[in-house]
Amino acid sequence: MRPISNDSSKLIVLALCLMLFLTACAKTAAPTEQPTVSPTAAVKDDNKEDKEGSKEEKIELTFYYPIAVGGPLTATVEGMAEEFTKQNPNITIKPVYTGSYADTAIKTQAGVQSKTPPDVAVLQSTELFSLLDMDAIIPLDDFIAKEGGDKYLSDFYPAFMSNSQTGGKTYSIPFQRSTIILYYNKDLFTAAGLDPEKAPQTWDEMKDYAKKLTKDGTWGLEIPVSGYAYWMLQTFALQNGNNLMSEDGKKVMFNTPENITGLQFWSDLAKKEKVIPEGVTEWGTVPSDFLEGKTAMMYHTTGNLSNIKKNAKFNFGVSFLPKNKSYGSPTGGGNMYIFKDIDKNKQEAAWKFVQFMTETERAAQWSIDTGYVAVKKSAYETERMKQYTAEFPAALVARDQLEYAAAELSTHNNGKVIKALSDPIQAVLTGSMTPEEALKKAQEEADKALAPFNK
Repeated sequence: MRPISNDSSKLIVLALCLMLFLTACAKTAAPTEQPTVSPTAAVKDDNKEDKEGSKEEKIELTFYYPIAVGGPLTATVEGMAEEFTKQNPNITIKPVYTGSYADTAIKTQAGVQSKTPPDVAVLQSTELFSLLDMDAIIPLDDFIAKEGGDKYLSDFYPAFMSNSQTGGKTYSIPFQRSTIILYYNKDLFTAAGLDPEKAPQTWDEMKDYAKKLTKDGTWGLEIPVSGYAYWMLQTFALQNGNNLMSEDGKKVMFNTPENITGLQFWSDLAKKEKVIPEGVTEWGTVPSDFLEGKTAMMYHTTGNLSNIKKNAKFNFGVSFLPKNKSYGSPTGGGNMYIFKDIDKNKQEAAWKFVQFMTETERAAQWSIDTGYVAVKKSAYETERMKQYTAEFPAALVARDQLEYAAAELSTHNNGKVIKALSDPIQAVLTGSMTPEEALKKAQEEADKALAPFNK
C-alpha cells in the first residue's frame, strides 16, 4: 500500500474542518423550540403573586378605648388585643387608653378633623348622631350581612341595639354596656332594722329607707351628678313613663310635667329629706363612699359590679331601680365603631376585631371581669356564665332590668344638648334654680341646638 503524501493529508484535514464548520453553522441557524407563554398567563401569574403578597400584608390598627369604672381593666383590654393578634398574626392591635368617655370623644373628634382617626374605637353609644354629623363612621350592614344579617344581630339585646341604629342602618356594635342599678349595704340595712334581702321597690320606699339609713357619717343614698346628671334624670323620666328624646335624635322632651316631678323628687331627697348630699356629687366618689360605708345605697352603673364585689368588706345586694309608674333605666356604656377615613383593608381588619371582642364566650368573660352586662343573649347560655351567676346571682339583675330599659339620651349635636340639660340639673341640686325653671331653660337651649336638623 502506498503511503499518503503530506499534501493529501493536508487536504483531508481541511475537508474535515470544513464539514465540522458547516455542521456547526447549520445548528446555529436552526430555530430553538421554546415553551410559549401567553400574555394572559403572565398576568395571571402576576395577580397570583400579588394575591399571595396581600395575604402577607401586615396591618396595624389603632384602637381607642375608655375606662369609666373601677378596677384594673387596662391590662384586661391589652390582654384581649394580644390574644387577637395571636389568632390573626398579620393584624396588630395598638390599644390606646384614652381616659374617660368624654376624653375619648374629644381625642376621636380631633383625630377625625385632622384626618388621622383611630381605626376602631369604643365610644359611648350616645355618640352615634354626633359621629354621623361629622361623617366619621361607616355603616356595618355589609359586614353584618356576611355574618347572617338579622340572625346575627338578633343575639344582641334590643335595648342595646336601640343606640346602635338609625335610618335603617347599623353603625356600631354593643361592647361594654350597662344599666343603672341600685346597690345597697345589707349590713347597714340590718343595723337599721330593715330586711337585708329586700331592696326598696318604689320611690316612696326608697325615701323611707334612706331616712332610716342616714346617720352621722353615713348617707342613706348617693346619686352621682358630675358628668352624668342627664343620665340620672333619665331614670326618673322613664320611671314616670317617658323617655327624653325622639328616636331620630332631632327632638327632646325635657320640659314636661313628668320630668319636673322626677327632678323635684331628686331635689327633695337632698334639700327636704336630707338623705343625700346637696350639690354636685362626683361620679367616681360615689362607689368609693359606698365601699367605705359612707353611703348605704347608691345609684351607679352595673359596670362597677365586679369592682364592688371584689372590694366590699360587707354584704351587699343589687336591685332594679325603684319605680314610680313603672320600673325604668336608660342603658349606658360603649359601642365599637369603625372609621370612614381609613383604607378598606383596615376596615375589614377592624371588623374582625369587633367580632372577636364581642364573640359569645368573650362577652361572657368580659361581663364576669367587669360587671358590664354581656351584650349577647348567648353569653348567658355559656357554662362559664351559668356557673358564675349560680354563685353570684346579682350578676343577672342588670340583664333582667333590660326588660324595662330604654335608649340613653342621644341626639344630633349631642354635646350641646346634654350640656343644655345637665347644667340646669346641677343648678337645681345646688339650689339656684327650681325644677320648673331648669327644665324650661334646658328645653329652650336644646331646641336651639337642634334647630338646624329640623329644617
